[in-house]
Amino acid sequence: MSQLAIDESTLLSERRIGALLRWAQQSPGTPGAVFPFLASMAGAALLPGEATRLRVHDVTLPEEGFGEVRVRAGEGRSVPLTPEIVGVLRQWIDQAGLKPGDLLFPGERGGPLASSVYRKAWKQACEAVLSGEEREAGVGERVAILRESCLDLWLKAGVPVWVVAEWAGLSASWFAQRYPHRFQVEDVELDWEHLAKVTALPDSLNR
Repeated sequence: MSQLAIDESTLLSERRIGALLRWAQQSPGTPGAVFPFLASMAGAALLPGEATRLRVHDVTLPEEGFGEVRVRAGEGRSVPLTPEIVGVLRQWIDQAGLKPGDLLFPGERGGPLASSVYRKAWKQACEAVLSGEEREAGVGERVAILRESCLDLWLKAGVPVWVVAEWAGLSASWFAQRYPHRFQVEDVELDWEHLAKVTALPDSLNR
């Protein structure tokens, strides 16, 4: 197995992600930008540094349907936003009174949301939501696990790996090494009849 392979047991399930985000949303001591910041990481597989640099004009948030976030780091890429994340961001922008050129997730002093702030909130959320055994096993140890878990959930949902790679700004081959549990031959369901048809020899060769 590749040394790059992630320990599947450290990834967060949809249920765990939801519980952690709810804690961040409902905790009275958590700065307002933290919940939408974490939700964006969890829903668009953003790196913390990418999320802190986003500005309001980098997101497209329609009234209905999927939106989009344009990540300008590196070569740049566009990532879809689910209607749920679109709603979170629309509400946050309205609540904070943000303008198109403003940072999407500003800190209390107007600059980018500090890593010390969101890491503290993340640690508190993990302590409140995860069991002692889970934390000892390394679950939620890094806030970047939200991105890792989102990528895994996209693969689990059947999004083609080359599409996930484009959304994440990574190579398709990287995913085979990082998430080998999503590329097990025995888990693949093949339509053998269809395979036989598309690979069938011409009738003339069977005479």
